[in-house]
Amino acid sequence: LFKEFSSTSSTTAGGTVTSRVTRNGNAVMEKHLLNHEDLAGDRGMIDDIFDETYREKEGPKPPLRYVWRNIILMSLLHLGALFAVTLIPSAKIQTLAWALLCFVVSALGITAGSHRLWSHRSYKATLPLRIFLTIANSMAFQNDIYEWVRDHRVHHKFSETDADPHNAMRGFFFSHIGWLLVRKHPDVIEKGQKLDLSDIKADKVVMFQRRYYKPSVVLLCFTLPAVVPWYFWDESIVISFFIPAILRYTIGLNATWLVNSAAHMFGNRPYDQNINPRENPLVSLGALGEGFHNYHHTFPYDYSTSEFGWRFNLTTAFIDFMCLLGLASDRKKVSKEVILARKMRTGDGSHKSG
Repeated sequence: LFKEFSSTSSTTAGGTVTSRVTRNGNAVMEKHLLNHEDLAGDRGMIDDIFDETYREKEGPKPPLRYVWRNIILMSLLHLGALFAVTLIPSAKIQTLAWALLCFVVSALGITAGSHRLWSHRSYKATLPLRIFLTIANSMAFQNDIYEWVRDHRVHHKFSETDADPHNAMRGFFFSHIGWLLVRKHPDVIEKGQKLDLSDIKADKVVMFQRRYYKPSVVLLCFTLPAVVPWYFWDESIVISFFIPAILRYTIGLNATWLVNSAAHMFGNRPYDQNINPRENPLVSLGALGEGFHNYHHTFPYDYSTSEFGWRFNLTTAFIDFMCLLGLASDRKKVSKEVILARKMRTGDGSHKSG
């Protein structure tokens, strides 16, 4: 059902989701009566839905202000990671396995934790699971959960605009790492301050992490990964520090950053060709399932961030396992009928070739 439409996306109490799209210059509205799993409004928050009313300010862009501390630290970190690569042939197999385990655990702290659970409320987690994901999140060291959620919701709400923290329209380098090396655009700060983050503030586990974030990072991101190989199987302290701590941390950062850069530039757009995010299986492989990005920006409330279940998506498998154990529940999923309708309406046609 289509008719003239002038407002932005919304959800009614009865479960009718309306979305604004543009076709041949005309604003149109498609109504979907969705079941419980499809209903975005069940999340109780809409701050990850794109805001079509935002307009970038006219005139010259504000000058870049470099954050030299971050530039120096990131340079040293990546130099340390390159040195760590030379140590791999000398490392014990247990150390390499431990580094891989630390990578997966820390990555889940981002993908299953700050992203799918806290940013999008795509499923519910019990207290023990939230504590585990918080610990894993500190091991990942990508800002505390509160700050990560704030920036990510702003990213979705103002994607590819000046208010997007890692706006891909500013190039690959900026969206990958450059956004961390300069001061935020004033619009990012302004819009971030206006978000409703009451759900995050109400989570005592998240706020506890925020209060003690720095010591938790020292302990969980660097000390624990380095001490375990040295203490339990007599690994060299140099190898113990540079491989499970420095190299693992650097790879984890870049895997996440590729979602912001490569997955916004390279790949097809089977769900919505009018937005920049793409489907990138290689990014999904490295980021535990986060590379199905055209799908994710089309249906941000889907707990799987993909229609393909466990395919290249270890995070979805993890959440499903947590549900099996009774530690997670209320997974939100888009129905196949809604997905197909969206492909036919706004996709680039790539789904027809598989």
